[in-house]
Amino acid sequence: MKSDHQQRGFKPQENLISILPSIVAGILLLLITTFTILFYYPTQNPVSTIALMLYGFFGSVYLLFYYLLFTASLNKARFSWVNAVISGIALGGFTVLIPEEIDYLLYIMVFIASMSASLMSTRIPSYFIVISSTLIYFVVHLISHSPDEDWIIHFGLTVSELMAIETIQQLKSIARKQINRLEIINEFSRQIVSTLDTRKIFNLLNGAFQNVIAADSYYIGIVDGDEIHLEVFYDEGEYFQNVRLKRQGTLSNWVITHQQELFLPDLRKNIELEDVDMVIIGKEKTSLSWMGVPMRGLHVDGVMVISSYHANAFDRSDMELLSNIAQRAALALDNTYQHALVEEQTRLDSLTRVYNHSYFIQVLHKQAQSCLAEDQPLSLIMLDIDFFKQYNDTYGHLVGDEVLTSLCSVIRTHIKNTDAVGRWGGEEFAISLPNTNGEQAAHIAERIRETMSLLRLQVNSQKTIPSPTVSQGIAVFPAETEDITKLIDLSDNRLYEAKKRGRDQIEPATTFWETIVSK
Repeated sequence: MKSDHQQRGFKPQENLISILPSIVAGILLLLITTFTILFYYPTQNPVSTIALMLYGFFGSVYLLFYYLLFTASLNKARFSWVNAVISGIALGGFTVLIPEEIDYLLYIMVFIASMSASLMSTRIPSYFIVISSTLIYFVVHLISHSPDEDWIIHFGLTVSELMAIETIQQLKSIARKQINRLEIINEFSRQIVSTLDTRKIFNLLNGAFQNVIAADSYYIGIVDGDEIHLEVFYDEGEYFQNVRLKRQGTLSNWVITHQQELFLPDLRKNIELEDVDMVIIGKEKTSLSWMGVPMRGLHVDGVMVISSYHANAFDRSDMELLSNIAQRAALALDNTYQHALVEEQTRLDSLTRVYNHSYFIQVLHKQAQSCLAEDQPLSLIMLDIDFFKQYNDTYGHLVGDEVLTSLCSVIRTHIKNTDAVGRWGGEEFAISLPNTNGEQAAHIAERIRETMSLLRLQVNSQKTIPSPTVSQGIAVFPAETEDITKLIDLSDNRLYEAKKRGRDQIEPATTFWETIVSK
């Protein structure tokens, strides 16, 4: 549980500084009032004189005690109430010692005491000081039958004191809210700087929204072509997954296109924006307040949006907060995307942009484990370009490189996004096909072979060179073997069998798969 000063948003040192002027003013005013009464309004009653002197002395000592010991108190709420009771009764009791001609000084002391209490505590102890001291004052003067106009003046002064207390409490509330927001933003910034996980950043953003902004709905959208992919989408207690929003005509697209903040406090009024229509997503309800800020970096283009089903639910401070979060999020996402690009570079072959040998083996192992758990087959194709050395020797290495990149382009057109292709070495490639049996793999291999036979390459944009042919070997996991190393050896051996049969072949033939159990 947080300590009392943390709950209020101020540190002990800050509390001492904030009440120091009030404490000093209170001591000075108490001493001035005491000496004023002693010298200018002397009394013939020695008991009253001694009481006044003791009041001034112990009152000053108490104020110093209050200043020095408040922050040392473990239970500040109880300390505040003790102070309120002591101050209220003591100031009210001062009524019997202070002449009516200068009783306005008493109200000044009550004002200072209540302001100090309001700075250090909640409104109730502060109210108690004002009300208790005022009631004692009224009771004393009711006995002495003060004029009606005095009552009106004193009542007005009391109301002014209560208004001042309320003003301080409102300012404290605003300050606490701002401090809380800044703390959350700083903590959010600290956390996102230390992570390179894109998903984690979106989770942190979601937490920041929940803790900082009171919104019925919010989302974080990233541009994906002519759509906006909502990475985080919350609407009135429910999270929505994999939501895509057409950019055209939306408020979010206006923010993204113009790279400007957009604040619409009351959507019941006409929106004077070009090419913007109202689009309802999530719950079938119309938002009445809407706020969006752009989120753009080197590798990210998106928008952050909050909305409410109540009009005028947000203010400019919410806009500033949302903009600060968006700027930090864009930088963090840029870092993650840049890191992902660097990692991707280490996984890819520099020429063909398919997986390199080592990373392809990692992918193959993961795919095999997944297929085994799901009781699904995985087919592996080992592929080699026939007579590739002749292309390099006859037409040059640039043409040879073009053959390799063209082959990889052909392969990509015939496999799914869940499949993988890697450069095994030189002109040899490997293709993993999860959830694909041997017969299906043979059809894919055949389509690759046919497409390569139709490929037309030119030297210096003039001379057409012969279409490259490919030899391919296929093996299936786990029908033929449950060992990945043996799967690779089996498909590689079949590749060389295809070459022995005359190249431009697929080994084994399609009919082979009818004789083995293959899912």
